[in-house]
Amino acid sequence: MTLLKSLSARKDDLSSPDNQLKFLSNGIFREGELPYFKDKIAETGHFPLKPKKLEILQLNLGYMCNQVCSHCHVDAGPDRKEIMTVETMKQCLEVIKTTGAHTLDLTGGAPEMNPNFRWFVEEASKAGIKDFIVRSNLTIILANKKYHDLPEFFKEHNVHVISSLPYYKREKTDKQRGSGVFDKSIKALQMLNEVGYAKEGTGLRLDLVYNPSGAFLPTDQEAMERDFKEALKEDFNIDFGSLFAITNLPISRFLEFLIASENYEDYMYALVEAYNPAAVENVMCTNTISISWDGWLYDCDFNQMLDLKVNSKVKHISEYNEDLLNDRNIIISQHCYGCTAGAGSSCQGTVID
Repeated sequence: MTLLKSLSARKDDLSSPDNQLKFLSNGIFREGELPYFKDKIAETGHFPLKPKKLEILQLNLGYMCNQVCSHCHVDAGPDRKEIMTVETMKQCLEVIKTTGAHTLDLTGGAPEMNPNFRWFVEEASKAGIKDFIVRSNLTIILANKKYHDLPEFFKEHNVHVISSLPYYKREKTDKQRGSGVFDKSIKALQMLNEVGYAKEGTGLRLDLVYNPSGAFLPTDQEAMERDFKEALKEDFNIDFGSLFAITNLPISRFLEFLIASENYEDYMYALVEAYNPAAVENVMCTNTISISWDGWLYDCDFNQMLDLKVNSKVKHISEYNEDLLNDRNIIISQHCYGCTAGAGSSCQGTVID
């Protein structure tokens, strides 16, 4: 399935965060067939959900992307023009220098498409963050000659590259991300390996992200990692570190897919039935602050896409105050079931060992 335009460009009803939230709060939840998420976590003693020690600052550098993937919760694509400005980047840099967080996580869209991406990476790398992540869709490296040296650039700044690869076979990957994506992704991974990524002794970290291609939850992360490593090594001589299995949350384009394929109710039943109170303890909103392209603060990347700003006096990067943010209640809705199903799900994979 290849989409030519984002929900936003198509002016689809689901391009509105309010419409998505209304949909998620009605139907089987309003009728009482399934419990609202707040009621479910209250049953297990987790309401209100509170943050713990801040560990991760996740910055979305813009929604522009060279791909239009069928599952994308960001609704990213070439037609999205929202891009973080230098002014907002400078505000973020001031926070990075003083934060107690040890991880900086740059995402998009394709973060590399922000015209000031390299400048920002160079400046942010000086701040001494322990783990500096760039989330790459891989194909951006081959999309244009100006991106071909990204592997060397990442190496120079000791960037931890986390790359999306839906599967180790061409058919499933291209179905989710578009024709030709698999072959370009393989080439990009080989380019990263060639400069030392995932090679012993280099310290250059390369991890992969797996998202299910349909209306089902990911299987065991460790088992999938073994399968990915064996297949990619045997077929393409590719090495990588860890595989992160991420559950697709019922928002944006994946919500559109669920509705269009008449899988929405079954998928929500599956998420609720797989609810694991142990996963609630370590959901990413408890140790993360997500910053949008225009500087607004969110509990997580998914809340950002639903425009659910943090429940705090401090709502923008320009007035950032870590102490006040640590005292907030986390904003939740029914999409949060996706992060608490089974072994849990976060941008770093499962949350239960």
